[in-house]
Parts: sequence; C-alpha cells; structure tokens
Amino acid sequence: MSGRWSSWAGCGRVSREQRVVSSEQRGVAPIALAEIYAARARLGSAVLRTPLVRLDADSPGGIWLKLENLQPIGSFKLRGAGNAILAAAPDDLRRGIVTASAGNMAQGVAWWARRLGVPATAIVPDHAPAAKTSAIERLGGRVVRVPFDRWWRLLTGEESPDLPGLFVHPVADPMVIAGNGTIALELLEDLPSVETVLVPYGGGGLACGIASALAALRPGARVIGCEVETATPLATSLASGRPETVPYTPSFVEGIGGKSLLPAMWPLASALLAGAAVASLNAVAEAIRRLAARHRVVAEGAGAASVAVALAGHASGPTVCIVSGGNIDLGVLAAILQGATPR
Repeated sequence: MSGRWSSWAGCGRVSREQRVVSSEQRGVAPIALAEIYAARARLGSAVLRTPLVRLDADSPGGIWLKLENLQPIGSFKLRGAGNAILAAAPDDLRRGIVTASAGNMAQGVAWWARRLGVPATAIVPDHAPAAKTSAIERLGGRVVRVPFDRWWRLLTGEESPDLPGLFVHPVADPMVIAGNGTIALELLEDLPSVETVLVPYGGGGLACGIASALAALRPGARVIGCEVETATPLATSLASGRPETVPYTPSFVEGIGGKSLLPAMWPLASALLAGAAVASLNAVAEAIRRLAARHRVVAEGAGAASVAVALAGHASGPTVCIVSGGNIDLGVLAAILQGATPR
C-alpha cells in the first residue's frame, strides 16, 4: 500500500503518514473504467483534448501542466457537465437544466444547454465572482444568487432546488465524475510514466474521477488533493480519519475549499486519494505569477493550487499538475501580477 500524507501550508514537509485502505476493502467502488471510456466517446470532439506542457522548474522527475484552463469555458467542468447532460434522456432536458455552482460548473451547463437549445439556470452563492457569473449570462444562462448556507445545503442534498428542469449535481453525480475521469485517459497517453497527479480539491469530483481511471490503468500512481490554507476540509479529514468541519475564510481562491466535505464524496475520496496537501495564499499567488510570466498561462486561484503544491517540493517522480481553470477576475489577476496577494 502507498502512504497517505498531509502537508500543511508553509511548513514544506510531510506532517503525517497513514496506511491507505483500498477502495475494495472499504466496499466503495471507483467509477468503472468502462463508464469513463463511454464518457470520452459521448463527449467526442466537443471537448478539447488539452495539452500537457512541462513546467519550467527543477524537479528530479519533471513536472507537467495539464491545461484544462484552455477548455472553451476556461475550466474542466465542461467534461463532467457534458457527460451528465448527454447521458440524460431527451425528455428530461426539455424543461431545461439546473445546477448549483460557484461558477465553472454553471458555465459548463450553460455551454451545453445553449448547444442543445434548452434553458439553463445556475444557483450560485452570493460571493460568486463577477468573472464567472457574467460568463454564465454571456453563455445564455440565468443566475440565481442565494446565501452561501442555502447553496451548501443544495450541494449536500439537505435541500432541493425549487426550479423546473433536470438538476445536475456539480460534484457527486457519477456521470459528472466519469466525465472528469477522461482527463486521466489523456494524461496517461501523453505521460505513461506519471507517478503523482496533483489535483485541486473542491467538491472532489475532479480528483475522484481522475483517481478512478488511474486505479484501473496505473494503480501505482498517486492522486493528491490540493487545498488552500483558508479552507482545509480534505487534509483535516484525512488526518483524523473521519469527515471534519473546519474554519472557512473567503479568499481569491474561491473555486476550492469549504467548511466541510460533501458527505456523498467522503467514502470515495478517502478510499481513492493518496493524501492531501495545503498551499498558502502567497504560494498560490506566486504560482499564478509564474504560470503567466514563464508559460503565458492564465490560471485562477484554484487552478494554480496544484502548481503551488508542486513548487513547494511535493512532486514525486514524474508529476502532473491539473490546472483546473482560468476564470479569474481581471482586477485580482492584475494585483497578483503586480506582486500582491489579494486578501
């Protein structure tokens, strides 16, 4: 078995190691590889096969960037949203599609809804950034803002959206997770020797989709969930061995982190992921600057979290950083490029 580790912001070291319990031992099944291949066929050429670019950094095994920020909506969410929508019966789509999302999943749903000629509604938390909500509206979606606590209850299943249409959960829908898993198929074809995949961890659908594919195709590879110091539910929960509630401070890294893990995702994440790593806000801002200056890549805070973790020395062997999105407010980006860390 591989080791599970948690690295805390600013310390640059492994703070705890535990033995990983396999998904088979827990009785939790990964997303079937056949479902991930089916998702790839379903999505076809509508989703960009994103490039794998080597990061300009010293590392014994090399560090690569999987540039999901180059998708038509600037985020990997196009994959999961598309697979869930295309897998649905046409009758289920006639009244439209609804999702609860801070921005990127909502853009994915709106993009596919426009392509299919049906309405889309995004329920977003009241702090959702303007760059993302304006993009939803530009794609033809309707934005409904609600208080964060109500939005979180929609994600946990404690409350249902009182809106017509097919509800696509942004994280826990197996079809969404399978769509996300198509990323792993591409990176294995481009870098078969990969040993570590660093994935921004928000709800867990991206990390668990990638980990499901790797568990079947390259079981020796490790998937590490990357968080930011302002919200660390995954690292805290893995360290204690059970889901934990943690303090949450809003920051410019708004695409990941929350007060707690989604209950539906904990069994899968705790079984599939090799560990968690936490980056400081300063490290994420520096990663954004480095990506822009050396690679001409624009990443949002969540998308750069994996790079921040890699640059802190947590790359093991050939390593891939998932740059999950590039939807960042221009004012925030300008401040970061000028050397600031927005608070």
